[in-house]
Amino acid sequence: MKPATTVRQELEDFLRQRGLTLHQFSEISGINVGTISSMLSGYRQISIHNLDLITVGMGRGEGSLYEVYLEDCLLNLPLDWRRLGPFLRRCAELGKLDCIERLVQAVADHLAYVPMLFETAEEFFREGKREAAALLYDCVAECERYQHSERLAFSRYRLFTIGLGDDQEENMRAAVQFEPYVERLEEVAQLEALKDLADVYASLHQWDRVNGLAVKLGEKAALALRTKRLRKIKPEGREGKNMSTSRPPLFYFLYAYLLKANVCDARQEYEQALRYVRRYANYEVRSSEELSEQERQIAEQFRDWGKANTYLYRLMSGEVEVLADYAECVAAKEHEMIPAMYRILQAANRYQLNVDDLLERFRPHFALKERLYRFGKYNAQIVADHYVRFLTELACYDLHRQRHDLGIRNLLDSLELAIRLNHESMLFRCVQLFEQFRHVASQERQDQYKNLICEVKRNEKKNVAVHYA
Repeated sequence: MKPATTVRQELEDFLRQRGLTLHQFSEISGINVGTISSMLSGYRQISIHNLDLITVGMGRGEGSLYEVYLEDCLLNLPLDWRRLGPFLRRCAELGKLDCIERLVQAVADHLAYVPMLFETAEEFFREGKREAAALLYDCVAECERYQHSERLAFSRYRLFTIGLGDDQEENMRAAVQFEPYVERLEEVAQLEALKDLADVYASLHQWDRVNGLAVKLGEKAALALRTKRLRKIKPEGREGKNMSTSRPPLFYFLYAYLLKANVCDARQEYEQALRYVRRYANYEVRSSEELSEQERQIAEQFRDWGKANTYLYRLMSGEVEVLADYAECVAAKEHEMIPAMYRILQAANRYQLNVDDLLERFRPHFALKERLYRFGKYNAQIVADHYVRFLTELACYDLHRQRHDLGIRNLLDSLELAIRLNHESMLFRCVQLFEQFRHVASQERQDQYKNLICEVKRNEKKNVAVHYA
């Protein structure tokens, strides 16, 4: 189908309306006059570089002719990656996602371009252009949906990680959609994917799923640890080089035990949780083999986690005398402060403990922010989940200590965050707690609560509308 207009027509109209010669426009745009003449006469294809110069010369916004260029110079001619690739890159740089989507729809019928689309998606992903990358990964996954290729599985993995955000319902959907593809990944990537999936399910408190993934992760990591296969594997082909991980199998082997301990903690099976802690915290002592420097650092990190979690599980089981030891253990670890205070407050509310001194001591660190550890950063969804639970436990603690204004304020902050995260269980908990203490809330706070509940109802209507659209 012939485009409604063309880049050449746009340029000719501009020159005619402004009364400009080719030489004059050449000086304005920086394009050689012969090149302009060849492009206008159709003897020379218009490159994306020259299109950008033409656009600037015409005084138009960057990328404003991309839609015209796409239909005129790319889709109206035989497809050529030498032109498609640079165009995709510029669209990604300028955020022209509609153009990328239109182009990949046209390219989807040409399977020969799938490897190039995948490699371009990987480049975009590494550069942080995740929305653009997602469009390409989605195209690759659709083109290879009947294949059992690693490229299909890895595209689904990338779409899973890109799709994670604040909305818990969306995160659950992303995890469920990706999980069937884990076993199709190259062995190196399987370990990281299982860890990522388990982290997301942990943030959603889907503990049966976490336990199942922890078992798989432990088995696969144990095999890799025994054979040292991950050290010997050389990635094959274009996909392999994208699937490497800098973490040795020991990390995943110990992480599997940490996940199992977390599951037991959630089920209040603290004795079993402590048994798992001993498995990951004392690996270096039990191991008969010599560890590399990186493995020693990993063992040390898990030993640190194990020390803190040993105090934690003893505290949660009712050994309140270890509270001071637990507090000292985490005092120097600013990144652990929120989850630690969440559990301390949980214990305080369960066993009627006074932790005012700890609240005062650690209050400067009570902010939602990214948390790091030696070998990466904590899952963002788990960080957000810990924070909303911390605020709720803090509100509960203050309310039961007759600090009503402070408690209601923290409770409404928690409710607001639960709404933003679409965190259903915590939303219900906040509503239940507010109704229990409504009689001590000021009229201003009651109005704020009413507005937040109205927002919940509006969101529910939107979700229903989307579901049935």
